[in-house]
Amino acid sequence: MAANVLNSITAARMSVFVVRAFVKMRTLLSNNKELAEELKKLENKLTGRLDAHEMAIVDVMRWLIKLLEPRPATSLPDLKPKGPIGFQP
Repeated sequence: MAANVLNSITAARMSVFVVRAFVKMRTLLSNNKELAEELKKLENKLTGRLDAHEMAIVDVMRWLIKLLEPRPATSLPDLKPKGPIGFQP
């Protein structure tokens, strides 16, 4: 992340923004049951005739399906500003 390299508030804010964007994207994908069903259908179609290349595709699809499965609801902690991390002279 940029905040690990650049020691600025803007870099830290952008890092948090990127993480939140990925969390939101994952939430949207996990709520899309139709996409998950289509991926499962495609997996079933491909598993009938597997060669090395198709096996790799099926592995990727299995990971995607696993990511799309809903997780148990947990509440996220409030993100409060913390002090700087690392060596402080």
